[in-house]
Amino acid sequence: MRRWSAPAAFLLAVTIAVLLVRAGLEGSGSGSVRNSPPPPPGPRGTTTSIQPLPAPKRPQRHYVIRSGDTFGSIALAQHTTVEKLRALNPRVDPTALHVGQQIRVP
Repeated sequence: MRRWSAPAAFLLAVTIAVLLVRAGLEGSGSGSVRNSPPPPPGPRGTTTSIQPLPAPKRPQRHYVIRSGDTFGSIALAQHTTVEKLRALNPRVDPTALHVGQQIRVP
């Protein structure tokens, strides 16, 4: 009988340790979600879905061309680059700007 008591005690201790670790990982302590009753069903035919909010629209800013303006001088004044001005104004010829013309700026 002595021959089997040490291995049996070891197996019992390992089993208890495994059960405690497993219970801790599953969160079956006090306040467990597993032991709480399921939420009551909602009204039939209604579903709730989360819709992403639309991105806020930035107000478009415009710059009115004055005498002597170039895309380079406008880019410096608006803290941007000539490439960005060209991308925002693809139909505007940067070599043919005229006074009073409006262009988009970032």
